[in-house]
Amino acid sequence: MNSFYKGILDSLSDGVYFIDTSMHITYWNKAAERITGYTAAEVIGRSCSDNLLRHIDELGTQLCVTSCPMRASVRHGQSSEVSVYLHHKLGHRIPISVRASPMRDEQGTIIGAVEIFNPTKERNDVINELEQLRNEVLRDPLTGIGNRRYADITLGTFKSAQTRDHVSYGVLWADIDFFKTINDTWGHPTGDAVLVTVAQSLQSGLRSFDVVCRSGGEEFLILVPNVTLEALHSLAERLRVLVENSWIERNGVHIGVTASFGGTMARKGEHHDSVLARADDQLYLSKQGGRNCVHVIA
Repeated sequence: MNSFYKGILDSLSDGVYFIDTSMHITYWNKAAERITGYTAAEVIGRSCSDNLLRHIDELGTQLCVTSCPMRASVRHGQSSEVSVYLHHKLGHRIPISVRASPMRDEQGTIIGAVEIFNPTKERNDVINELEQLRNEVLRDPLTGIGNRRYADITLGTFKSAQTRDHVSYGVLWADIDFFKTINDTWGHPTGDAVLVTVAQSLQSGLRSFDVVCRSGGEEFLILVPNVTLEALHSLAERLRVLVENSWIERNGVHIGVTASFGGTMARKGEHHDSVLARADDQLYLSKQGGRNCVHVIA
């Protein structure tokens, strides 16, 4: 590629990569490196489906298997735009907007495709707010999300809004399945990496005003304002899918992880301790029901 055009592409904030008609990556710009964690040297010559980006939708459908936008561009000359979740090199999932288009030579023959992608998550999220707080005691030092004290403060805020403005809220407990086995098999540094990966995957599936906190150990608390029971269940299922489709790699081995979820809606006038206890009962049902599942009750 001409160095002038390469310089332009490397100056973009959007990730850009090219593939040939064999679906092999031929170019990978600097923003693609930053967004995905993969360097150009690691991906050029490989297919993006080779355990790299592995785009999924919110139902966990593997686009590389069913409806790859790049494959449609190469085979049928189709351009498309979709919202998906890519796999970051560190294991977590990131919500992105993808635009795929065919590339043609001077005769109009398709010679490959280009994908342009960028994160869709609003940057004004809980992590950024926490980073700006002077009082670091409200942040979990390992995962960067809120800790249990921050969760308690948020619950008080949600309860006040429910009493004053009749704004509903729900809570979800998420517990990593078989986390002790991961620690015992791979060691605590790997266990810490799994905690970070799960926290980031959970964060990526939330709205900007939802809150996820690490309650302790391998347990997370998700606080969801202005939600219905049906929407709370759908959210829990989406988060379960995102965690299930996240992994880290150690010594060439992919270490997958799943989580169990339990949730409930806060009832009018109810203290949040009671709300949390009822959600915890639902988490217990998920654990007893085989793990990697969701139980939510009104």
